[in-house]
Amino acid sequence: VYKRQREYFYEVLRKQKGINDINEFITGLITEISVINNNSIDLNSYKPKCTKDKKLFLKLINGYQEYKEELHLIDFDGMLQKAYEIMVNDKECLDFLRNKYRYIQVDEYQDTNTVQFQLVSLLAGKYKNLCVVGDDDQSIYKFRGANIENILSFEHVFPDAKVIKLEQNYRSTQNILNAANEVIANNQGRKAKRLWTENPEGDLIDLRQFQSGFEEAEYVAGEITRGVRTEGKKYRDYAILYRTNAQSRLFEEKLLLANVPYKIVGGVNFYARREIKDLLAYLRVIENPEDDLAVLRIINVPRRGIGAATINKVQDWEAEQGIRFYDALLEAEYVPGLMRSLNKIKSFTSFLQVLRAKADYLSVKELLNEIIEETGYVADLQAEGTEEAAARIENIDELISKIADYEESAEQPSLGGFLQEVALVSDIDSVDEESDYVLLMTLHSAKGLEFPNVFLAGMEDGIFPSYMTITGDDPSELEEERRLCYVGITRAMQHLTLTCARQRMIRGEVQYNKMSRFVKEIPRELISLERERGEIEDRKPKMD
Repeated sequence: VYKRQREYFYEVLRKQKGINDINEFITGLITEISVINNNSIDLNSYKPKCTKDKKLFLKLINGYQEYKEELHLIDFDGMLQKAYEIMVNDKECLDFLRNKYRYIQVDEYQDTNTVQFQLVSLLAGKYKNLCVVGDDDQSIYKFRGANIENILSFEHVFPDAKVIKLEQNYRSTQNILNAANEVIANNQGRKAKRLWTENPEGDLIDLRQFQSGFEEAEYVAGEITRGVRTEGKKYRDYAILYRTNAQSRLFEEKLLLANVPYKIVGGVNFYARREIKDLLAYLRVIENPEDDLAVLRIINVPRRGIGAATINKVQDWEAEQGIRFYDALLEAEYVPGLMRSLNKIKSFTSFLQVLRAKADYLSVKELLNEIIEETGYVADLQAEGTEEAAARIENIDELISKIADYEESAEQPSLGGFLQEVALVSDIDSVDEESDYVLLMTLHSAKGLEFPNVFLAGMEDGIFPSYMTITGDDPSELEEERRLCYVGITRAMQHLTLTCARQRMIRGEVQYNKMSRFVKEIPRELISLERERGEIEDRKPKMD
């Protein structure tokens, strides 16, 4: 059914203008519809996130519902809703199910949505034999539809409930738990509890503030290398956690240079992300138009109406003439059968020719900004308004920062030099993919996992928590960010290092950040500050 769902939306949207990446749009659309359905949200007052066009959104959601009914299909959300509707409208069925399932247990209750809560309430309504297990302090999936009120209001909905607090922790040292306890205590919407353990008190929390994100990543790579070489640790004993996927780039580069094997969990290596590959392909074509793969990648990105049939005609003519694909595009008027596509190809090649001319006097950063502006690449992502699109924009900002770093450090910065440097650091295949590697992941991906040594990176206001969270009107957003910090801290078993930078490159501009308010919520006596970055010896990783 999920495959049919995607096929339906693809057929409806394939000729829709203004959608840069149809597959990405459909993914966001499906997620959004699921959240709406599972939380009984009123469509009349709802503002869609995947598109600014509410008429299109209503057409898609209502059309999909009709499509399912016509073909007698049901998806997972539909099963939940149908089950609820049947139990509400058929008392005999409800009574049968209540007698059949007299004892109900629910795990991860803090992650349930509204429809799941309604189902559980109905089923348990007769015998009251309901047991739920959950931790409100680990409710971090609001963006997927999770409703924390389900667990916070449990005793009010079920007044005879007995609450058993499971406060003993078997994973972490007491100092790590104390830090987590102090941070999460600042949330108002939570149940009072305090974690404790029979484990040793353990090391203090390391706090390292650096001048830049570059130094932060260098330090982390150096500490991992030192731990493996001098303390007998394994690479798998380490995890680097961060708020957003875009933050992985500097760590990837430093780990590669230090010859440290790593793996990204729940994400894609920075230079393998689609938006990064798209924009780098533009730069490669400007530098070398004979790069056929790069030309083919960008010829219809963003969409220009140059389809596969047109490309095939140009490739056939290119083969006949024995010339490069880009040269064939420049001579497109001689390619038979192009018709209306001819003007689109001429517009594309003219754009590239102008960019190639500008490359003689524009910096690499200016050139990339020109590509982004003229193609509308970021504007299209902004118009989508989805979380996936926002993450992709963050990745593009990080690429701009990478270029700014390169132009600052290179003796004679050039487009060719930048592309050569990227080619060296993006050779992910050189990493030894054995079981012993450092794990890199976002905090959301880390939930449920544990590691002896954790680096919690980017602990700055504006990054974690984000500016949107800090400046927003909804205090619950900041509380969810704090719960995410609590999850990150409690991933560490033996040693936790918090890192931040006084200044960080964001979209190619230097941004000055204060230390995260979450760090400041940890009592001073739990933190080790014995080594400031300025006092540490140069830790540039050595190549084996």
